[in-house]
Amino acid sequence: MRRSPGKIAAVRGPVRSGGPTAALWDTFARALEARDGLAGAQAVHEIWMRGEIGSSVERALQRLWDAAAPTIPEWLPMRHVHWLPLAYDVTARFVPPRRGKSNIYLVLLDYSDGRGDPFGLYVGMSHYPPAQRFEQHKAGIRAAGSVLQRGLEVLTGPTLHLQGIARTDAVRIEEELAEALRAQGLCVQGGH
Repeated sequence: MRRSPGKIAAVRGPVRSGGPTAALWDTFARALEARDGLAGAQAVHEIWMRGEIGSSVERALQRLWDAAAPTIPEWLPMRHVHWLPLAYDVTARFVPPRRGKSNIYLVLLDYSDGRGDPFGLYVGMSHYPPAQRFEQHKAGIRAAGSVLQRGLEVLTGPTLHLQGIARTDAVRIEEELAEALRAQGLCVQGGH
């Protein structure tokens, strides 16, 4: 069942015409229609990280919980990271040429104990799903020290398009992505 354009606009909320945020609200509307908590969580989180006002995000989250509570993932990030839109933009530049079994993932790191910016990133690659690989890091299994000691959560949204790619491409993208994020002034670990 398709919604009328008027109903989708009502879901959208206060959006400026066009641009990536409008497309995200459309993705969110489709996720609500499908009762897809994963897609809805991704959309609302990215909308929030791109600076949408808090009351719009709160209403969107409530609508998502009302429509799709059983399918909302546990990893739904709820920390505001001022540079996350930049991480989305940088990561979007990397397009894998082949499909495979490897995944690129980002982990939010906690540096609130001593740096100017309280957050950093870990860039990794694995044949495990990102959430499972994060759990392995936190359990000390082939763990990077930065993730073991400072890992807060997996930032799933920026790397959704980098899942299920060829290993040779993943090795290259992991390194190049880490360098590209560093070049933007972010504190980045991993990427080797």
